[in-house]
Amino acid sequence: MATTKKAKATSEIIDDTKIVSLYMNYVLEHQEAPKNVFTFCKYNAIEESDFYSFFGSFDTIRQQIWVKFFENTLATIEKEAAFETYSDKNKLLTFHFTLFELLTLNRSYVLYSLRDNKEGLKNLKDLKLFRNDFKDFIKSIMQSNLEERSDKLSRVTEPVFSEGAWIQFLFILKFWMDDSSKGFEKTDVLIEKSVNTVVDLLDTKPLESLFDLGKFLWKEKK
Repeated sequence: MATTKKAKATSEIIDDTKIVSLYMNYVLEHQEAPKNVFTFCKYNAIEESDFYSFFGSFDTIRQQIWVKFFENTLATIEKEAAFETYSDKNKLLTFHFTLFELLTLNRSYVLYSLRDNKEGLKNLKDLKLFRNDFKDFIKSIMQSNLEERSDKLSRVTEPVFSEGAWIQFLFILKFWMDDSSKGFEKTDVLIEKSVNTVVDLLDTKPLESLFDLGKFLWKEKK
C-alpha cells in the first residue's frame, strides 16, 4: 500500500483506499496529522462528503491503515496454492515474513505513526482492529488441526495462544523499528526463531527453542 500523489481533480474517483493513501502521504509530507477534515480535503481537492462517506474521523483512518496491512498480507499469502497444506509453523512464518515485507514498503509511515511523533507508542491504539484480525488468524490456524491437538489444547487454550502470538508480534515490530541491519536481516532471524518458539509452546519440549531465542537476543544487546 504505497502512498500516492496529491489529488489533482475533484472528478477523480474517491474510495476508502484512495483516502487512506492520501492521508498517509499527507502525514509523510508534513510530519504531522492534518489539523482537521476540512484542511485535509482542501489540500487533496476532495469533498468533505466523500471523506465522511468512508470515515468518521482520522482515528478510523489510522486504524484502517493497519487493517489494510493485514488484508493485503492475507490476500498475498492466500494466492499461494499450497498455503493450506503448509504446517502451522510455515503458515506463521509465511504470514510474518509477508507482513513485514509490506510494513517495510511503508516503513516511513509506520515509524512516524508509532515512534516519530509526540505520542510515540501510545499510538498502538491504532492497531486495535488489526489486533482482532491478527488473533482471529492465529486461532484459525490452531483450529485447522484441532483433532491433532486435542491433548495439547487442554494445556494451551486458543485465547492464551493467540494473545501470546500477539505479544510476540509487538516484540518483533519493536525490534524491526530499531533494526538497522541490511535488508532488515536481523528481523528475519528474529521472526524465524520467535515463530519456532511460539509454535513449540504447543509441543512438549519448548526449552530448546527458548534457549535458541535467548541466545540471539543476548547477542543483539551486546
